[in-house]
Amino acid sequence: MLKQVIHRWERKLSQRDNNRVVRPFEWGVEELESSPFTQSANPSRDQKQTIFSFNEWAVSESEKYFTAPVVPDFRYENGLLTFRSTVTTPFPENNTVYARYFPVPADSEPRRAADEVARAEGRAVIVLPHWNAKSREHVALCQFLNRTGISALRLSLPYHDQRMLPGFERADYMVSANLGRTLQANRQAVLDTRSAIQWLKARGYERIGIVGTSLGSCIAFLTLIHEPLLKVGVYYHVSSYFGDVVWEGLTTAHVRKGLEPHLTREDVRRAFLSISPNSYVKRLVGDKRPCLLISARYDLSFTPELSRLLFEECDRHGVKVERALMHCGHYSLGRAPYKYYAGFLLANYFRKHL
Repeated sequence: MLKQVIHRWERKLSQRDNNRVVRPFEWGVEELESSPFTQSANPSRDQKQTIFSFNEWAVSESEKYFTAPVVPDFRYENGLLTFRSTVTTPFPENNTVYARYFPVPADSEPRRAADEVARAEGRAVIVLPHWNAKSREHVALCQFLNRTGISALRLSLPYHDQRMLPGFERADYMVSANLGRTLQANRQAVLDTRSAIQWLKARGYERIGIVGTSLGSCIAFLTLIHEPLLKVGVYYHVSSYFGDVVWEGLTTAHVRKGLEPHLTREDVRRAFLSISPNSYVKRLVGDKRPCLLISARYDLSFTPELSRLLFEECDRHGVKVERALMHCGHYSLGRAPYKYYAGFLLANYFRKHL
């Protein structure tokens, strides 16, 4: 009974976004960074195999793939951090990164007990929003973290907020039927996040955590795998294979329409393997950093079956992670009463581990 109610609610909430566009399928090999496979790419070569080989290379060389050669110059003014992305795309609007900074108010410290102040010092969390999040969304989460004595930095993902392209209403280029661009955008998100972490470190934060929601959860997971400065990770909505989510998810049904005439489900999984959490679980073997994976029992976008594949991969490699199951769906997690319990899980976890 509850399943049917939640599923109806999920479909209703998803239909509020009536501006989804089915964009044309493109291989997007020209969007990929240089590798042994893209350097020799040409129109006569099998572009499908180029994409597959590139993903295999990126997974095997992920330290190189998800590491920028330089730390960018940062500019901070009136609560807004900006810097140039270390990935340069053909779209100037997308090449500047924006992040809103929510420090713990200094004037609140005298009213807190000395031991509470000591726990708060040096703690900050990177907040990665969901796909197509508006600039006002996740601000309440940052403010909630402030009330628990933790500073927050809300990062705008590629093609979102001020980074959105002219004439666009959605961040379509973040997840689209252009394979190479989707790979590039998600790699860019990881590198932008790692740059933001360097900024927090330079400000004196020694204990840095990360929280991501939906697509932000995937980016957060990939970032923690490759960023040793992160101490704790919390992930709202988790899944295993990026391509499977695109193929099955309610939120990405329009993207599938662009892919389906050209690729199979297995093809799409392979095409997005380098940005899939399951590709890197084995790298967490022996990693003691606390991680909380939160899934929703009635999720039609990051389905329980796909979340289960991630849990099984963790179990197969003996990776110890904590799990929480919410009795809601993908969209409804952000609605009362579920959002309050989700906030409690987050605050309690960071209070305990960060």
